Amino acid sequence: MCPTCKPDVCQPTGSAELAMLDVYMPMMKSAAIISAGRLGLFEALADGPLTADELAGRIASSQQGTTKLADFLVTLAYLEKQGEKFANAASTQRWFTHRGQVDYTSGLLWTHEAWPMMGELAEAVRSGNPTSTLWDAMLEKPRLGQLFSAYMAAFAADLGPDLLKYVPLTPTHRRLLDLGGSHGLHSIRFCQHYPQLSATIVDLPSALTATGPAIEAAQLSERISLSPGDLLEHDWGGNFDVVFYLSVAHNHTAEDNRQVFRRIAESLNPGGLLVIHEYIAEQPLDAFNAAFRLTLLYETGTQTHRHADYLDWLTAAGFSSISRVDLDPREKGSLILATC
Repeated sequence: MCPTCKPDVCQPTGSAELAMLDVYMPMMKSAAIISAGRLGLFEALADGPLTADELAGRIASSQQGTTKLADFLVTLAYLEKQGEKFANAASTQRWFTHRGQVDYTSGLLWTHEAWPMMGELAEAVRSGNPTSTLWDAMLEKPRLGQLFSAYMAAFAADLGPDLLKYVPLTPTHRRLLDLGGSHGLHSIRFCQHYPQLSATIVDLPSALTATGPAIEAAQLSERISLSPGDLLEHDWGGNFDVVFYLSVAHNHTAEDNRQVFRRIAESLNPGGLLVIHEYIAEQPLDAFNAAFRLTLLYETGTQTHRHADYLDWLTAAGFSSISRVDLDPREKGSLILATC
């Protein structure tokens, strides 16, 4: 195995010679990466290598603590040592700095805030439901909604090119409904790419706090509107040509999704297109999907659904020409496209 290559964290573990290493090392790895994000360590190295003293100064931390954190990140292949200086590894530069393809630092900040929820996993397993949901936590602490929206915005930036590639819009598609659109980036990207398009974004008020400014910054205020509300109850109107239901279905029960798809079909014009992004529950489950389903148990009390479930809901709602696209890498999920 390449000594500087990152291991595939989605592969099962359990081979450690000392039993607790399977607990201790993943804990320390997560803590180190999250701490680097909170301190701005990766961003501090975005413009080039720094000595430990220089890096400590940039992140306003002690030289001793900075060195110990950086040394551990070198062993994880998140950093590289170049003489007396530390530098970001190529993948770190790509995923956790402003100079990369997508900056997922917001995901690290979100994970830090969400970490205490992990302590309630055993209780969720016992009861089969979360002690309190992620949405309850966001109501109690609005900052959580902002952080989660920022994290989802990073994923949206990563997913965006796939959507443009696989979603077949034409000049006849003029009105877009973006359900659970929070950050607004999907609507912004598509309105920028298709000048005939206008969009309506529906999401909880706590998820839309930064959406208006993002739309204004993109100079699309006249074409993109916000419609705050719970999509399970909200009246979002009709006469749409395209509906986005992206990374939303796993937060709802089977019956909720069945009802939402029926309402979407009613709100689409003839020939209208529904675009779903999801993580499909395949059998046997791989490590990533099994982990995600466990996460949903203690965060929302919901789960991912089978492809057959989507086919059933869509067919019952009156959709036809249903197709599926599995994205690369597979951990990015799948698209399901359906027309009325």
